[in-house]
Amino acid sequence: MTTDGWGAQLTTRVAEQIRRHRKAAGLTVAETADACTARGLPVPKTTITNLETGRRSSVELAEFLILADVLGVPPITLLFPLDTAPTVDVLPGQPVSTWDGLAWFTGETASAEAAPKGSPRELLDLFRAHGDAVAAARASTSLAKERRRMANTTLDPARRTELLEAATGYEQFAFDDCRALGAFRDSMRERGLVPPELPADLAFVDQPNASSKDSV
Repeated sequence: MTTDGWGAQLTTRVAEQIRRHRKAAGLTVAETADACTARGLPVPKTTITNLETGRRSSVELAEFLILADVLGVPPITLLFPLDTAPTVDVLPGQPVSTWDGLAWFTGETASAEAAPKGSPRELLDLFRAHGDAVAAARASTSLAKERRRMANTTLDPARRTELLEAATGYEQFAFDDCRALGAFRDSMRERGLVPPELPADLAFVDQPNASSKDSV
């Protein structure tokens, strides 16, 4: 396959997904164009129509992103439709499974060795690990709060004692997870990186002398 042929095939795949998701969202071409304009990037009706009908052989990155937002889908799904295409050509003449193509695009392809420190792949892995740490801290903190609430609302003294003991255990898990998250974020800053903003319920993690036990 020539480079031109691959590029046209790529645009066709994206255009098919735009049309599919537009119809699923119940949007007309005019409504889609208006929504793009409302988001700050005018995409004329003719542009959308020409894409969907194959009269346009390329799509600009800005158009691609704004259309994905209007359609309410992750941009990656326009490029790699997991539910409609079993394989895709990630590069000219290089067919792979759609999932493998998506993983390549997002930097999630399995690797037998750790990526070199400071490499693009290592930074991706680092920020994903931070996301996992945030999820763990949110889950354990939420569980601790729920167990404490249950203990404080029961009228059965024996049950209350049991629930308070359980709550204390969950609070220790939450404390450990939040402390680990704080240390992770500190290590990122020491490398000159800016950690993502924390959810409101974990904002205390960045406060001096923060204690998750005080937050639950």
